[in-house]
Amino acid sequence: MEAAAGSRRRLTLRLLCPKKSLVARPSPSLRWLVGSPRFLPPLTVAAALRSLPDGASSPDLQREAEEIRGLLVRGFDIVGALHVGSADFDADAGRVLGLARALRERLCGERASHGMVGGCVDAASGEIRFLVSEGDGLEATEVVWEDEPGRLLWEKGCLLRCELPLKLPLYVPSDDMSEEYNANIVSCSKFFPAKRYNLSLTRESADAIQITILSNQSFNSSKANTPVVEYFPAPALANLRLINLKLDILCYSSVDFPVAAAVSELVIPGLADQLNIMKKAIVSELTTQQPQLCPYHFVPPGLFIPVTAIYDTRYGEIEEKQSELRRNLHLRLQLPLDRPLLRISNALNFSMEGTVKKASKNGSSLLRDVHKEIPSSGVSGGIMSLIDGSYEYYHYLHDGIDDNGWGCAYRSLQTIVSWYRLQQYSSINVPSHREIQQVLVEIGDKDPSFIGSREWIGAIELSFVLDRLLGVSCKIINVRSGDELPEKCRELAIHFETQGTPVMIGGGVLAYTLLGVDYNEAIGDCAFLILDPHYTGADDLKKIVNGGWCSWKKSVDSKGRGFFLQDKFYNLLLPQRPNMV
Repeated sequence: MEAAAGSRRRLTLRLLCPKKSLVARPSPSLRWLVGSPRFLPPLTVAAALRSLPDGASSPDLQREAEEIRGLLVRGFDIVGALHVGSADFDADAGRVLGLARALRERLCGERASHGMVGGCVDAASGEIRFLVSEGDGLEATEVVWEDEPGRLLWEKGCLLRCELPLKLPLYVPSDDMSEEYNANIVSCSKFFPAKRYNLSLTRESADAIQITILSNQSFNSSKANTPVVEYFPAPALANLRLINLKLDILCYSSVDFPVAAAVSELVIPGLADQLNIMKKAIVSELTTQQPQLCPYHFVPPGLFIPVTAIYDTRYGEIEEKQSELRRNLHLRLQLPLDRPLLRISNALNFSMEGTVKKASKNGSSLLRDVHKEIPSSGVSGGIMSLIDGSYEYYHYLHDGIDDNGWGCAYRSLQTIVSWYRLQQYSSINVPSHREIQQVLVEIGDKDPSFIGSREWIGAIELSFVLDRLLGVSCKIINVRSGDELPEKCRELAIHFETQGTPVMIGGGVLAYTLLGVDYNEAIGDCAFLILDPHYTGADDLKKIVNGGWCSWKKSVDSKGRGFFLQDKFYNLLLPQRPNMV
């Protein structure tokens, strides 16, 4: 039966992104809808990107296009927009449709040939409604939330990756130029004398210009063009700088898309886009140190498509500009702001090494999370508060280093650093004993003779190293005697519940790693989950657990023996979980 005249046809809109990514605050705000009209079914929304701050009513489309061009991989496209906090569906849906069309034209240089989506989230009810532009009309839409978005994306889809290292010559004025200098395009006749028949110039007196002619063999044009020379006369003495770049792009395609078409229509335009983005970053800092730009690709939680970020790796990940860049990306992708999801360690790993179990420097496998195999603590009615996340077990004799009798605090520090690595707070390697010693010398805490020594270190030194390498702050609890450690159980329980990081316990010349406490506040009974770095055997989980090298310890056991020494002063190092991106 044909639809009645003037009625709207109902089309099906498929949404692969989580509903919360569309309706999340703040309100009012604007979301750009991302799809792949070329490779996915029509009217499929794969992701939603939040607009720049204060862009709900009148977004800066030029700035939006520049950022989104670097973020989205080729093969994905802007397919619509959503207004969150709408009071007038028809007016707001039409307005955001126009904005989406305009943004896409800036990104692609042409009008969309596919249907565009405009939607609104009602400010009062939270209801989401969409319209679709097909040709010159608007169509009502039926919304389908896909249960298996990954299947639709990747059952017939694939990623193409291209790496292209470049070494580019760049001539920079020796002195800063106060005035902007523009290049000129001039005709070839500029370089001929006024009287062309009197060619009296000799080779020695001619102003020779070296020109390399390149022929584009992959493009045929029937239109005749006059050759021109782009002439860049140097206004002053110039220095030559060689800029090393490594382009690295991803493209989304269907598995049956011809390779030649993928290269010409996806890969090459993607490389050109990334080169232009890097050019802007380099040109803005010509008079300072050359940026070390490196692209990374991510698929953060809640997002089913890859995105690309270009980081300047000169100063490390804790540098202020890099932190601000990641924060802005978190806002754009609607990610939480209290955990690292777009750090280098979060990036997609395309090497075969990524499938191999983590190994120490001497090639042996490292055990993870050994406490999960141990029996209960024996505290009746206690509440367990444990480490939150994974760690690697470092102990005596690892990596071929004989540190028996002096290296327990070093091993505890290595376990703590491994926790930050595995939780993606850092991508640095776990430091060796010598590297730990070098840090303490660099900050002035130790003399140069300390490097290569077998000197013991304690909680204070560990806090210095964590601050220097990871930017992590630490809380230190001082205890006058091992007998007083149970009095700190409540404070330690709060630490594991709120921070979740491993704790180093140092007393006398012994150091341990604390992974949790089991505490009955009513009767004061408690136990400590100890990971002992003094173990010297092979990484045999059964042997470690049965031998008590990772086990619950009470301050005084059933036989009256104390685990912590009564006559020793103890420092407890409580590393804090960074509230960072």
